[in-house]
Amino acid sequence: MKRLIDLFRNKYFLATAAFAVWMLFFDKNDMMSQYEYRSQANKLQEEKEYFEKETAQVKKDLNELNTNLNTAEKFAREKYFMKKDNEDVFVIIHEAKKD
Repeated sequence: MKRLIDLFRNKYFLATAAFAVWMLFFDKNDMMSQYEYRSQANKLQEEKEYFEKETAQVKKDLNELNTNLNTAEKFAREKYFMKKDNEDVFVIIHEAKKD
């Protein structure tokens, strides 16, 4: 018990403990802030990966559209429901069954 009391009376221990408490809980870069920053960084990294994949897909589609006329016609028909003058277009929408 005397060792514990002596430890709490030691000015170096008190200074170190006060510094640790200050850095862990009261500083602007405390533990909660660091956790939030890390979570935000992970979220942004996932978004970056998603957009890189989307950009690669769009570049691939653009290359196909620029090089192949049949692909351009297929793209126009599927995405924008374009048709030739003598054709009819029927759009079928599948709805989920409601219980």
